[in-house]
Amino acid sequence: MVKGANVGLGGLADGDVDSVVVSLGWVSPTGEGDADVSVLLLDENQKVRSDADFYFYNNACALDGSVQLLGKTPVGEGSEDRISFDLTAIPQDVATILIAASRYESARFDELEDLRLTLNDASGEPLLRYAIDDAGGVSALIFGELYRRSDEWKFRAVGQGYEAGFAALATAHGVDIEDDAADNAVVPEHSLLLANTEQSEATAAVAVPAPRKPADEAAPAKKAARPRTSKKKVKLPKARKKSLAENESWKGARLFPVSALKSDRDREMRATSVLLAVMAQVPEFGRRLTAGFGAPAGRMETFTEVSLPHGDSPRRPDGVIRVERAGKLWTALVETKTNGNPLKAEQVQAYADIAARRGYEAVITLSNDVALEGSPLVEVKIDRRRKNKVSLWHLSWAEVAHQAQMLLRHEGVGNPAHAWLLEELLHYLHHENSGCHGFQNMGPAWVPVRNGIHDETLCQGDPRALEAVESWERLIRQVSLGLGGELGQKVLPVQRARRGTDAAARRARMADELCQDGRLQAEVRIEGVPGVLAVTADLRTGKIRTSIEIPAPEQGYPLSWAKRIVRHLAEAPADLHIETLVEGETGGPRGTLERLRPEPGDMLPKSGASITGFRLSLLKGMGSSRGNTESGFIRSVDEAVYKFYTGVVVQLDRLTGGKGAEQVAHA
Repeated sequence: MVKGANVGLGGLADGDVDSVVVSLGWVSPTGEGDADVSVLLLDENQKVRSDADFYFYNNACALDGSVQLLGKTPVGEGSEDRISFDLTAIPQDVATILIAASRYESARFDELEDLRLTLNDASGEPLLRYAIDDAGGVSALIFGELYRRSDEWKFRAVGQGYEAGFAALATAHGVDIEDDAADNAVVPEHSLLLANTEQSEATAAVAVPAPRKPADEAAPAKKAARPRTSKKKVKLPKARKKSLAENESWKGARLFPVSALKSDRDREMRATSVLLAVMAQVPEFGRRLTAGFGAPAGRMETFTEVSLPHGDSPRRPDGVIRVERAGKLWTALVETKTNGNPLKAEQVQAYADIAARRGYEAVITLSNDVALEGSPLVEVKIDRRRKNKVSLWHLSWAEVAHQAQMLLRHEGVGNPAHAWLLEELLHYLHHENSGCHGFQNMGPAWVPVRNGIHDETLCQGDPRALEAVESWERLIRQVSLGLGGELGQKVLPVQRARRGTDAAARRARMADELCQDGRLQAEVRIEGVPGVLAVTADLRTGKIRTSIEIPAPEQGYPLSWAKRIVRHLAEAPADLHIETLVEGETGGPRGTLERLRPEPGDMLPKSGASITGFRLSLLKGMGSSRGNTESGFIRSVDEAVYKFYTGVVVQLDRLTGGKGAEQVAHA
């Protein structure tokens, strides 16, 4: 589409388009740029009905399920923000849905590249794409809007920017902003405060909290056991004192026992039943898992041990999910694997064929493995000639646990029974006998690749190197999910724009680099943390390096910087390496924190060259086996990232004014 153009959604698909997913994306040449998405529901006068019609990162879901901000999802060039709309649930007095994004402080959209909006139907089929190439120096941008015309939903490509930031955009559409924010011509969206007290009290059930401030503007906050959230959380009861009728060896009764699980089939059946039951009984959790698959917000029913006709022998998928809203059904077949067992292509293909014939919308696979962009776990042919389109989706057990943990620990669950069910689900998923532990094996190519690098016999083009790279990418995505669940923050792998947008070509280059220098590298961005956390596994030395770069302060003297860094890293590990980054030179002074504590001045270059920043690094021994045992590679990477965050990045937050110290108090 081009700017100003509009199109009816009904004309883009074979049938009615009741649910759509909008994705906003961009590319940062430096890898540092990002923006926050937001949605405003407007009446016929192009004004919000109340402040509750403003959806953003801390008010991400409408109570009726009509709007849900799904967060960022990794793509080849970085990530995209996805928003799910159930158009049948949008109130009748809403005429327009505004889709926007805004940048922080003085950042502008002309610093980003490949600004785009894509709109897909519920099955994931692309309907339209709108590229914005003339955003200009604005800090807030309306990408597009969905609007009603004669009971039909249409989309308009807007591309309108606001130099004065999100404050100007919001006030123009009726959102109440405090006077001190509205008077500032360049106030970013993070410093907005929704200030209409009467409306806030009237809509207490969907209270909209104030958007976040940038880390360097936020006032210092006291440490809290948990980060603040927009919903009231249920506090689990404290452990009571032991009575005479208790024994230390006794185990408390669990809703989902695991002791009787003896075979892989037992684990698959139990895991499927446990998950589907909790999804049906905890609507906010079930909706969280299915919204990204195009399912509407409605009454969910789940089934196990079903039998469906298929030729001479019936097929028995592990489960069925059915969502009903306004007389319309959305149905998905579920195929489950546990304990690291792989999905079978012929089995999933059979379910896709059955779903197409019976008019089902989706097939959902669930296993320990992590799906990668451009590299499906199983090859399935979808007959596009059929009127009914079937979409294939994948969930990893790690993602299921992540979503449950985010909902229970950080965002809040208002119903005590729902909180208890999620607690029992997490206990089950984390139990060693459940088989639901996520990605736990680097694959059969891992040991030969390690040996080949050690012996210098691994050649470029060896397919085993590509398998090792794919396993590494899966591991990093799972580590990001685990850390994000602990912190309650978005943690996403970073794909630099310079590596290209073709996922397969990018992995091929990484495989060649692995053969050449024996290292696997990745970067992870943690929301609220300046810079990115770099992870390098050096297979030649058997070491894992975790590091982060911080820029030099704009004011002050270099010696003051050095003393301040050492002082704020007082609780960091003594073997933390600190390297001074010097302009125009390959490397500056470096040393361990233990050695630099008595002499911070040793961090300054003798030549007097300009300091551009500092690199903080930790080294950890690499596990020797390919799995997740105590000596395994997977566990060693997971522990290295978590140790670096809790031991270094949290201390770094005190230096930069971030919020990591508060967040890690709970983790």
